[in-house]
Amino acid sequence: MGFKENKDKPGTWIAYYSKRHPITKKSISLRRKNLKSKAEARRAEQVLIIKVEDKIRRKIIPDWEMLLSKFETYMSDKGLAKKTIETYTSCLTAHTLKPWSSRLIDTITGDEIRNIIKESVGHRTASHQKNMLKFIRSAFEYALDCGYISRNPTPKMKFRIGSKIKIVLTSEQVKLFLEKAKLLDIEWYPHWCTALYTGMRNGELYALTWDKVSFEKRQILVDCAWNNKDGFKETKSGDDRIVEIAPNLLPLLKELKIKNSDSNFVLPRIDKWDKGEQARELRMFLTGMMLPSIRFHDLRATWATLMLGQGIEPIKIMIMGGWKDLKTMQFYVRKAGVDIKGITNKLELHSPYTKMAKVLTISPK
Repeated sequence: MGFKENKDKPGTWIAYYSKRHPITKKSISLRRKNLKSKAEARRAEQVLIIKVEDKIRRKIIPDWEMLLSKFETYMSDKGLAKKTIETYTSCLTAHTLKPWSSRLIDTITGDEIRNIIKESVGHRTASHQKNMLKFIRSAFEYALDCGYISRNPTPKMKFRIGSKIKIVLTSEQVKLFLEKAKLLDIEWYPHWCTALYTGMRNGELYALTWDKVSFEKRQILVDCAWNNKDGFKETKSGDDRIVEIAPNLLPLLKELKIKNSDSNFVLPRIDKWDKGEQARELRMFLTGMMLPSIRFHDLRATWATLMLGQGIEPIKIMIMGGWKDLKTMQFYVRKAGVDIKGITNKLELHSPYTKMAKVLTISPK
């Protein structure tokens, strides 16, 4: 029994419980004194058993807050980009830490995870909800690998992620956009022009140095990128690639080479670019010209759709653009209308040249 009468204080009872930790073998004990009856002591013993078992479990199984800390260290040790780690930890902290902070991870259920997605991020896009579920699943997958849990409780959920085509600029709009930017001597003109002629990402443009540019071969080696968390790093795909320099881009690059002879970087440094304000600056200029307001990254999508529209093979654009996923490439194929081009050429349902009959009005005599 885990209770007894207190001989030093007659008329009172003591409840106690002790158990050794299965790994450390250290004993964990709890007790309560000055209980007024045997029945109260028996009830107190049951409470102490639960508390001791909980203490032992907490030494073996982390709570959610501790798991997130361990998971962040694990991602860092694994070599994930700082930007990726920040995305995971900030989202998990914002949406799960408050409700689950002190919860032992093996007590969190699939229904609770489902409720987090519905209540905390249910108002966000389907893509955001899907990513949030992925972040939670990854944290529990780490816990499973560590032996903290016997199974991953993250449920399967379906999200309706549409393939809505985002806005890109047409060839006519691009021509107007670049000509106006050049005419007004906008400081962003070299950056916008290079992005539209190469399809390079913002971070790749920022990291581009002259030793990667070959005027003779008309080629650019893309093997580095930059972001404000990791600094200079490998490209998003992790692979190097070659980008062909369009003839119309050559004069600009040669002019930049002469003007910026003291700089290793191809594109001039701009304070607002250093601060990550390139998207806002682009939108302001486009809005002023009454053109579609797009993100800086959408210049890359514009490049892809324009190339496809000119009949360039999708696989070549995929290689030059640095895409690994054919599914992603198909998005741009649909955007350019390449997959449906010409399918109605033989659709002859009637003759559009037949003259319409005239209806004569007969006036009464």
